[in-house]
Amino acid sequence: MAAPDLWNDAAAAQAALQRLSRLKEEVAPVRSLQDAIRDVEQLAEMAAEEADGGADLEAELANSVTKLQSEVERLETEVLLSGEYDGRNALVEINAGAGGTESCDWVQMLLRMYLRWAQDHGYAVEIADEQPGEVAGLKSVVFEVRGRNAYGYLQGERGVHRLVRISPFDAAKRRHTSFASVDVIPEVDEAEEVSINPDDLRIDTYRSSGAGGQHVNKTDSAVRITHLPTGIVVTCQNERSQHKNRAMALKVLQARLMERERRASEAKLNELRGEQQAIEWGNQIRSYVFQPYTLVKDHRTGYETGDVIRTMDGAIDPFLQAYLQWQGGKK
Repeated sequence: MAAPDLWNDAAAAQAALQRLSRLKEEVAPVRSLQDAIRDVEQLAEMAAEEADGGADLEAELANSVTKLQSEVERLETEVLLSGEYDGRNALVEINAGAGGTESCDWVQMLLRMYLRWAQDHGYAVEIADEQPGEVAGLKSVVFEVRGRNAYGYLQGERGVHRLVRISPFDAAKRRHTSFASVDVIPEVDEAEEVSINPDDLRIDTYRSSGAGGQHVNKTDSAVRITHLPTGIVVTCQNERSQHKNRAMALKVLQARLMERERRASEAKLNELRGEQQAIEWGNQIRSYVFQPYTLVKDHRTGYETGDVIRTMDGAIDPFLQAYLQWQGGKK
C-alpha cells in the first residue's frame, strides 16, 4: 500500500484498498480472541492466588470462559465460509405460496425473523421492495443484508419454509399449513457486473403502493425493470427518489442475472455427474410448527428445536451453523 505509484491506476488502487479492508476484518476477530484468552488466563491466575473471597472472581472467570467458548464456536463456523461469494452482501427475496392471507402473513413473520437476526449481528438492512397482501402481511418482499459474510450465513435459507399453526384469520380456529419461498443471492461485485444491453430493458415507473410516506405514495417514484431476454422482473419502490429506486432495481437485476448464469453452470455440472438437486414447491427445507406442539426442524440437517418463539425472534444461528457444517461435509 506504500507504493508511490499506487494511485496511478485509481480502479486498481480502490480494489487493493477493498482487499486490505477485507483482510483486516478477517484478522480482527482472531486478534480479539487472542486478547480474550490472555484476559482469561490472567483472571484464572488471580482466582488461584486468591485465598479467601474468590467466589466473585470464580464467577467472573466462569462467565468469561463461556463467552470465550461462544466466540471460538463462531470463528469455527466462519472457517466454513470459504466460498467464492460467502463474504458478500446478500439479496433476499421472500414470496408467499399457497394459502392466501395465511401465506402473506407468513412472509411478514419470516421478514421479521431475518430483520431481528440481522440486527442482533450488526448487519445493515435495506428493503428494496414489498408488495402488501390483500388482507394482511406481504405477498413478497426483497431486501438487502449488508455486512461481512452476510451471504455466507444466509445462503442456506434458500428454499421453501413451511408453517403449521392455528390460524388467527380463521373464526373456526382450525389448523392451517402455509408456505413461503426464500431466495438468497450474493451481491454482484463491480468488477464482474453482467453486461446489460439497454435495449433489452423495459423500464416502467408507477406510484408506490407500499409504505414510505406521502411523498413516496404521491409521485411515480416506483420502478419496474423487465429484462426482455430472460423475462426477469425487478421492482423497487421503497426509496423516495425514482433515481435511487432505479439504481437499486438495476443492482438486484445484475445479481439475479449473475446468479442465473451460476446456477445454470452448476446444473450442467450436476447433469454430467448424474446429480439431481431440483428445489420444487412443497419440498420444504424447514418446518415451523406452532400447533399441536412446538417444533422447528430443518429437513436437510436434522437440526431441530422446540423453542419456536425464540427462533421467530431471530435466533436462527444454530440452523445456519448446522447447514454450513452439513454442506461442508458434502464437499
